[in-house]
Amino acid sequence: MPSLKAIRKRISSVRNTQKITKAMKMVSAAKLRRAQAAALAARPYAQKLTEMLQAVSSTMTEESHSLLRSVESPSRVRLVVITSDRGLCGAYNSALLRQATAYLKEHAGGEASLTVVGRKGVEYFRRRSVTLAANHVQIGAPSVALAREIAVDVARQFAESRVDRVELLYSAFRSTLSQVPTLETLLPVTVKSESDGAAPVEYLMEPDRDALLDRLLPQYVEVRIYRALLEAAASEHAARMTAMDSATANASKMIVSLTLAMNRARQAAITTELMEIVSGAEALKG
Repeated sequence: MPSLKAIRKRISSVRNTQKITKAMKMVSAAKLRRAQAAALAARPYAQKLTEMLQAVSSTMTEESHSLLRSVESPSRVRLVVITSDRGLCGAYNSALLRQATAYLKEHAGGEASLTVVGRKGVEYFRRRSVTLAANHVQIGAPSVALAREIAVDVARQFAESRVDRVELLYSAFRSTLSQVPTLETLLPVTVKSESDGAAPVEYLMEPDRDALLDRLLPQYVEVRIYRALLEAAASEHAARMTAMDSATANASKMIVSLTLAMNRARQAAITTELMEIVSGAEALKG
């Protein structure tokens, strides 16, 4: 059994750790509220942009724009993975990286390349000697500038036929307790119409459809990446808040267990001292 001093020292250490995890939980909760509000606010804009693109591209073909080009059997694929910069967020990063690794194995026969966002993802693949086509480290909240940089890069690669497909892997925010790793096709752009078989509405457009597509398609790709960054940020803070809440609860259980062990050790020490005193007294009598 550990000594009384060692148990007290460990209790003090666990209490200090508990204070840190509790503070991190509160910080993550505050950041989650802002990140969740930003993610929810971006959804209507993305939906309206999708509807606009549906109206413009309803009568267009794949040859109308380079970002609409599809390849029947794509062999050169680019995967954009969005991870976090910091850890202590449970299985948030491991779930994404496990799915990204499985994706690379699935496309091992072709040319698979990676664009990784987040320090955790960059370090993970570098330790495994995986060459990255591009990597980005986020500083603070997700930015439109970062989304634009990634969108311009992958759109240029796709338009120049250097890659046949671009896919996006991120953690979609569902609730505080649910963050779902999501794999979506980013390029070629495919906008599905939600009409019930009715004839598409003809709109009067100024300028023409081609000019609108040249403006809308790159912006659509940028908005999808930016929305994924926002969803990933909300998921990260939710995962960290949940992980820190579990760590705080586990620390409380550990303190109770260690306190019980400390009381038992103290009781055993007192009993031993009493036995020594009684034995000494009996020895003096004899």
